[in-house]
Amino acid sequence: MKLDSLIAPLEATLHTRKVNNSVLDKLDFSDKEDFEDATRGFIGKIEDGVIRNDKGQPVWDLNQYKFLEEEKCPDTVNPSLWRQGKLNMFNGLFKVTDRIYQVRGHDLSVISFIKSDNGYIVIDPLISAECAKASLDLLYKHIGEKPVVAVIYTHSHTDHYGGVKGVVSEEDVNSGKVKIIAPEGFLEAAISENVMAGTAMSRRAIYMYGPLLPKGPKGQVDAGLGKTISQGTVTLFEPTHYITRTGQEMMIDGVKVVFQLTPNTEAPAEMNFYFPQFRALCIAENCNHNLHNLYTLRGAKVRDAKAWAHYINEAIVLFGDKSDVIFAGHHWPHWGKTRIIDFMKKQRDMYKYLHDQTLRLANLGYTMIEIAEMVKLPEDLAGEWYNRGYYGTVSHDVKAIYQRYLGWFDGNPANLHPLPPVEASKKYVEFMGGAEAVLTKAREAFEKGEYRWVAQVVNHVVFADPNNKDACNLQADALEQLGYQAESGPWRCFYLTGATELRNGVPVIAAFSTASPDTVKAMSLEMIFDYMGVKLNGPKADGKKIKLNMNFTDIKQKFLLELENSVLNNTIDKQAKDADATITLTRAALDEVILGRTTVKEKVESGEIKVEGDREKIKELFSLLDKFDEWFNIVTP
Repeated sequence: MKLDSLIAPLEATLHTRKVNNSVLDKLDFSDKEDFEDATRGFIGKIEDGVIRNDKGQPVWDLNQYKFLEEEKCPDTVNPSLWRQGKLNMFNGLFKVTDRIYQVRGHDLSVISFIKSDNGYIVIDPLISAECAKASLDLLYKHIGEKPVVAVIYTHSHTDHYGGVKGVVSEEDVNSGKVKIIAPEGFLEAAISENVMAGTAMSRRAIYMYGPLLPKGPKGQVDAGLGKTISQGTVTLFEPTHYITRTGQEMMIDGVKVVFQLTPNTEAPAEMNFYFPQFRALCIAENCNHNLHNLYTLRGAKVRDAKAWAHYINEAIVLFGDKSDVIFAGHHWPHWGKTRIIDFMKKQRDMYKYLHDQTLRLANLGYTMIEIAEMVKLPEDLAGEWYNRGYYGTVSHDVKAIYQRYLGWFDGNPANLHPLPPVEASKKYVEFMGGAEAVLTKAREAFEKGEYRWVAQVVNHVVFADPNNKDACNLQADALEQLGYQAESGPWRCFYLTGATELRNGVPVIAAFSTASPDTVKAMSLEMIFDYMGVKLNGPKADGKKIKLNMNFTDIKQKFLLELENSVLNNTIDKQAKDADATITLTRAALDEVILGRTTVKEKVESGEIKVEGDREKIKELFSLLDKFDEWFNIVTP
């Protein structure tokens, strides 16, 4: 795929226009309270809406979304998503309450600032250092320049820590001038999502956020949780202080903070916290202006709906009556005790309802796919704008709950050991009378507006023969109409990105990786060696035995790496007398090899890595590690 020569998308069909028009009758579009809240406390913004890196290249540009200034929703966008897209356009510096500020619209997430006695506490410094710095500069311009004294990561997702080097320096963190505060388990959770399965997640994130889609009424409109993901430098500082229990308190430069741990909610490691002096509750990402993901479509561990509801309820008990404002890592705040408690209760009950009803129906014998069609939120919950499925959806959240409890298998033995997609697709097409017969019937279904069925059945033709252009184009047409109808930003992007790749092929652009230099640097050696185990090609390693002593001179650690039974194990503080080789090196040298900036051979030749014993065994081990291709196929085999 060449991004400058894409096949143009189609218009909305009559069936899609009817579906989208029906949304206008279901929801109260006259309700403007969110628009009032999203603009409340506005102070100022970056006038041109563009944030650039040190090379002058844009990493964030809201000008691409000027089409959202149109009042009337186009036929190719779900009106509810169009409304959310307009709300997420309000950007700049906002005063939340006395001494609390937010910069919104500078990334997918929101960065918050607490004015302490002598400086600022930063909460959730976005994805990119460039965006976080631009946000801090905007604060300095309007409120005054003071040093950052602490950074709080609410949880372990990249959009809440990646920009940290834009607000504090490594020197200030290492010297103790700046605290980095996070919930226990933060680093392990961050590494698990961004490295161990990072390549697959990054590829799927292209579908989820649609960064390669054109911005516009036929392309990417909004991510639901925010506009989109920034394209700057992802950084990370390992936390200097961990929160280990609910009720734990810290005094940070004259500001008292009371913490509530909320593990296995929106992230494996997450926490809310309360500011008694300001009667303000930071709810992290546990309450948002949308139904959130219990399973994120980019791929991650399924989240616990029961725990999520429990911890929102606990927050109501702990802080509800004491709060005059609630703010989060996305969207805009709520003000007023009554509104805050109502908001939290309905967010709590939304997750609890999905959890309980999914299990009720599962215990009645219904399968995951059946339950996803059966469960609908009651009107008291679904009618609230902040409970709409802009990011998560009832459909895929219900499937997540089922999978968390019962796994991928629905109990039907016919589904216990199905044929893999390509082989099954060839047989389906053969049984259905061949590709032309399938496409003829599928085109008839398309004309009736049966896009879900067209996408499902034509997918078999595509997987049986990915060179069948008629099948690829019809599949793309069906996915496109489903995208135009989707209320969820990620669903829209998945459908439209799939349609684009079916028509144009997989992109031919530079590779990407969530394993940024700062992420690799923050990983423990156990994590790095475990990741090497993930990359080990088991069949190629069959029958091979390798033993390597690793001696890290700068951090004074020793490891034994053992390849046996097609598994790479690592043991700290152990060396083998019968090792094939002993490798002496620094942690920095290993990081450069892991990041692909150099090779073991080059480091050995330069003298930065010293080897005693059989060098060929080292070469052999690294030859057994797979290189992950960031652009693997998704909509074609």
